[in-house]
Amino acid sequence: MTSSPSDGPVSAAYAALVADGALTQDGAQQEAAVLLDDVLAGLEASKPKGLIGRLFDSKNSPVRGLYLFGDVGRGKTMLMDLFFAAVPIAGKRRVHFHAFMDEVHAGMAAFRKSARGKDADPVEAVVKPILASGLRVLCLDEFHVHDITNAMLLYRLFEKLFAHGVTLVATSNVMPDDLYKDGLNRGLFLPFIDLLKANVTVAGLPAERDYRRLKFAGQRVYAFGTGADVRAEMDRLWLRITGGAPGKPGVVESIGRKIAVPLVAMGAARFGFADLCEKPLGSRDFVRIAHVFDSIIIDGVPQMDRTMSSASKRFILLIDSLYDRGVKLGASFAVPLEQLGQDDKTAFEFERTLSRLIEMQSEDYLAQGLREPSHSEG
Repeated sequence: MTSSPSDGPVSAAYAALVADGALTQDGAQQEAAVLLDDVLAGLEASKPKGLIGRLFDSKNSPVRGLYLFGDVGRGKTMLMDLFFAAVPIAGKRRVHFHAFMDEVHAGMAAFRKSARGKDADPVEAVVKPILASGLRVLCLDEFHVHDITNAMLLYRLFEKLFAHGVTLVATSNVMPDDLYKDGLNRGLFLPFIDLLKANVTVAGLPAERDYRRLKFAGQRVYAFGTGADVRAEMDRLWLRITGGAPGKPGVVESIGRKIAVPLVAMGAARFGFADLCEKPLGSRDFVRIAHVFDSIIIDGVPQMDRTMSSASKRFILLIDSLYDRGVKLGASFAVPLEQLGQDDKTAFEFERTLSRLIEMQSEDYLAQGLREPSHSEG
């Protein structure tokens, strides 16, 4: 991956993070920032100028996007954060790949059930409202293709999006040629790979180290008790894994709705126990959260007795989702782990949760990378 130096918005924001000590300077990340600045420059140049420009803007010439791939912990999410914040167009959207595809499938299913769905093209029916929303830049995190249903749909979907001027910026753990590798009827999927490469620049991110693992190395990730000292311990852990960034509120899109996240920074999220376990969230929501963030801090996990059966069940589902994905967990608990679950209704399931919590604080677990999404996620 080669590019000339740039003073564009992404490069400038990256340099500022390095200067503040939030990041360690990395040549591969710097080059990726330059490529993202190239996309921004194209978007800026493509903006219609004045009334005449808006009248004649056909939106049929998309700006070339970027497909950034590399191992976990190399900074892809951080770079996407910087890019998305700098996009100079209102019609932009950032979403996890699987969440986006879930929406597409739900839209197609609803259309097929409608009176118009008997003869018309469901893909066209789903694309129309996407375009009508004014979308010009689509940012997809964790582009993975494991599911044959998605594999067979992607060409038709993105052919229409690209034809109407949508620019794609995506991150992935694999290069395009390895998408849906060894999948059923993969030959039918290959035209999509060609279409993708015709509309994006493909760039690897061979960063030197897994920075997230380094930030957790040797750390005590759990705190026990309540009060200011425990909160301060979690604050210190949060600032370590975010490189000193305090974070800001964010959202996670899940099944067509938005889950509020109190603090988001550098691919990590921080929640209170009540934000996750005392709200009407389910397994799919927790799986989505686990695929959006690589590190999560949960403040104020209480002792869960029989009056908290619903919260206890959600906590069990949450820990299962984080563990299955390999997400790094920091948490403060009101009581020692072995005293956490006091609800007879969830006692059996809580034994597994306790075992996983114990493992999730171990050096071996903290040294592991994120695990690939399961096939059922598609």
